[in-house]
Amino acid sequence: MSSKVKLYDVFGELLYVVAMADGGIQEEEVKTLEALLAEHPWGKEIKWSFDFEVKQNASIEDLYRKVILFCQDYGPDPEYQSMLEIMEAMAKASAGIDDKEQAVMDGFVYELTERFRRDIQAIK
Repeated sequence: MSSKVKLYDVFGELLYVVAMADGGIQEEEVKTLEALLAEHPWGKEIKWSFDFEVKQNASIEDLYRKVILFCQDYGPDPEYQSMLEIMEAMAKASAGIDDKEQAVMDGFVYELTERFRRDIQAIK
């Protein structure tokens, strides 16, 4: 599997983590996610990964750590911004963004940017 394909795979996993952060996946979140991913060139692959994790009932803590480690190794990519927008829209779809959902999204951004800052400092 190429790194780019794996990146989209972990995006599906991250969407699952965000959706589960508040205790469960709501129907509104799934409908919004499907609509947003229908417009994404890799939407089918991302949704497949999301659905796979739903069936596996994966541990969100373990999955989150796996996503962070992959993204840190993968490095910066413009796709992170679109995934953040999709995560936010999905989380808003069901009674707004829950504190736990927000914490996952904020943590993702923080952990990646901190890693990338350290990498830049090491280069200097």
